[in-house]
Amino acid sequence: MNWLFSVVLTVHILVALAIIGLVLMQHGKGADMGAAFGSGASGSLFGASGSANFLSRTTGILAAVFFATSLSLAYIASEKPKTSGSLMQDSVQSQPVSPAVQAGGEASNVPAGAGSKAQDVPK
Repeated sequence: MNWLFSVVLTVHILVALAIIGLVLMQHGKGADMGAAFGSGASGSLFGASGSANFLSRTTGILAAVFFATSLSLAYIASEKPKTSGSLMQDSVQSQPVSPAVQAGGEASNVPAGAGSKAQDVPK
């Protein structure tokens, strides 16, 4: 299931970048006014109005794919096994603490690093 999540996430990111590029390539609403006065839009790659239709349709298709991959990622993430307890309990593992040996040779009941003041250490 982990490889499926990676594949869908990769497609999701690529589609998001493609949508950003297509939106930046499209003309605004005011760009059509310049074409009416002969700005040379008819000599473009897609023709006078072909670029708007092509880019709009492609953006719509990519938006639908983006929506589908978003739902797929949410479904895959919800199918992961649930943990019982907090995330900190699962990630932090306690290690055994050796008792601190005092100068007199006695073992202390205070773990190492528990108290930093001299009055915290039992005598």
